[in-house]
Amino acid sequence: MSEESSSGTPGEAESLLAVLERNRRTFAWKTSGLDEKGLGATTAASSMTLGGLVKHMALVEADWLAVKLAGEEYGPPWSGVDYDADPDWEWRTGATDAPGEAHALWRAAVERSRTLVAAVLEERGLSGPASFTWPDGRTPTVRAMLLDMIEEYARHTGHADLLREAVDGRVGEGAPPEFTF
Repeated sequence: MSEESSSGTPGEAESLLAVLERNRRTFAWKTSGLDEKGLGATTAASSMTLGGLVKHMALVEADWLAVKLAGEEYGPPWSGVDYDADPDWEWRTGATDAPGEAHALWRAAVERSRTLVAAVLEERGLSGPASFTWPDGRTPTVRAMLLDMIEEYARHTGHADLLREAVDGRVGEGAPPEFTF
């Protein structure tokens, strides 16, 4: 969906996707380049780890954008997890996964989301409905789902900021220009 204003500036959909991509890129930078010890490190009283965050965000991509927005299935590894027996599975296992595995899972989830979001935007537009209904009967719009994803990344990138600084001192508001993920 390519919408531009008459001045040639990006439209709302492009702007929302650009903010989401900037957040994904910063999250990737904050969680990249660490070994198992770095991804499993905790700080203060929290049990949260960078590896857990990476795997959690892979699940959030699947849950919010694939399942709730696009109406797709979770797919592996999520569909094989008994969350009733292990509700924190992604957090627990993400803390011990090999760094390459955790990041590959997240990158695959992001790529899947990009493809699905593009198709949903083309089909429904920003004001169209998501593929689920809240318990109170409301159905969120595509716009609301994208804004929720931006908020989810913003919150968890803040967590990653604190954890990463505690691990090796990496600080900064955004990924450097040469960083790719």
